[in-house]
Amino acid sequence: MLSLDNAASRWERWSLSVTESLRYSRHGSTAVRVENHDASFAVFQLVLNKITQSLATYNAQLAQANADTREAAVALILRQRSAAPDSTDILFIKRADKAGDPWSGHMAFPGGHRETSDDGLRGAAMRETSEEIGLDLGDSKYLGALDHEQANPRGRVLNMLIAPHVFQITGDPAFTPNHEVAEVVWAPLNVLAANTLHSTETMPMAGRPTVFNGYRLEHGHFVWGLTYRILKSFFTTVDPNWQPPQEVD
Repeated sequence: MLSLDNAASRWERWSLSVTESLRYSRHGSTAVRVENHDASFAVFQLVLNKITQSLATYNAQLAQANADTREAAVALILRQRSAAPDSTDILFIKRADKAGDPWSGHMAFPGGHRETSDDGLRGAAMRETSEEIGLDLGDSKYLGALDHEQANPRGRVLNMLIAPHVFQITGDPAFTPNHEVAEVVWAPLNVLAANTLHSTETMPMAGRPTVFNGYRLEHGHFVWGLTYRILKSFFTTVDPNWQPPQEVD
């Protein structure tokens, strides 16, 4: 276990702790408990505080949009559960299978295209989260923005920018996924940051089998592509000393 002295100066080591995860789908919910390792409430509070401090002072790199650029936003949602206040989780969704959707069936963050009625890209992320999983972020704590990302599903460059925004919630909210979402999955943030879940998967791209890097969650869910890039950007933003996993070319 990390001592508090070590945690204060080396918070980036993210003490390895696997948490209880809770999965919601349109067909009901399933709770899955896995082994819980060394955890200290003070240590994890320090980590979350560091995340908050880092994002509060970070100036996100915003992409230059033109008249033809499609703008979208996603929400990175963190929580400390009341039942396990010594751990921090991050929320993913599994997109429903849909013909013509370049992210069909992918693990993703809640989000979607900006509408004219949205209060900026942050507002778009909040609205889409409410529509997709029934979670109102109006009472959440807004932590900040990350660098914009360029959408390039399976190597196809689109004139679309993605704006990630980070929020913190408390408790264990229930979700009501809509038709766009097959499942909602919480994952332990510290385990992801430690790269112990790094994996690869081979998928076709341009007619050839291609190896993609990512993180393998419970029940085989594979976080890759745009979501994987955003997650790595988040880790680098909150800790410039964070080292990405050893990736396979």
